[in-house]
Amino acid sequence: MRLQGKVAIITGASKGIGEAVAMALANEGADLVLVSRSIKENDQVVRETKKIGHRVLIKQVDVGDSRQVAEMVKVTIDNFGRVDALFNNAGISKPGMMWKIGPEQWDEVLRINLNGTFYCMQAVAKPMMEQQSGSIINVTSSAGLMGTIGQINYTAAKGGVYAMSKSAARELARYKIRVNTIAPMAETDMTKVIANDPKFKEKYLERIPLGRFGLPEEVGPAVVFLASDESSFITGQTICIDGGMVML
Repeated sequence: MRLQGKVAIITGASKGIGEAVAMALANEGADLVLVSRSIKENDQVVRETKKIGHRVLIKQVDVGDSRQVAEMVKVTIDNFGRVDALFNNAGISKPGMMWKIGPEQWDEVLRINLNGTFYCMQAVAKPMMEQQSGSIINVTSSAGLMGTIGQINYTAAKGGVYAMSKSAARELARYKIRVNTIAPMAETDMTKVIANDPKFKEKYLERIPLGRFGLPEEVGPAVVFLASDESSFITGQTICIDGGMVML
């Protein structure tokens, strides 16, 4: 298996893309640290990944709190001795037109999506630098690459993730740590408003050459690839998993 002996942290792991990626990583042999604000032992992702037979640790973490993130990495090192991959997936969306968004609506989206991504990268960097190896996969979106109507706070955060990842890739390359991003378009709780509204759905599908929304399970293989040694010469790149909606 491609990830046998590797340890992966997955944030936003309790559902959607995080859950699908956790399953994909476990199926390739990785030991897992499953992270979200509300994850519990009886959650499906915990039960199913444990069935596969690898070590699974769960941790409730608000990624927008740097102290909680630091503790998350400490617990990982204490239990597994290393961290090989970070899938920075935790995120929220609070839509609104620019002139209607209040400070709290703005701040919370950036706190989780942008600050949280940074705190997690920063926290895993030290043990990865000591190992002289590691792979960080951050989640951006088409909104962060192209802009979108009604989500200027989310667009700002995800655009920041895209740009920040390139700087991190340059800074960490000397330590053999790779930093890449994915930009998925999959049916999740965050996108169900679009997928379930006929007008929104029609407009979005017109922008997707393959003519459908993706599934969370279709994101997993790309993350497995970026977490594995098969992508050892790839850093600072973005993979759009969106049916051709964004072509860089």
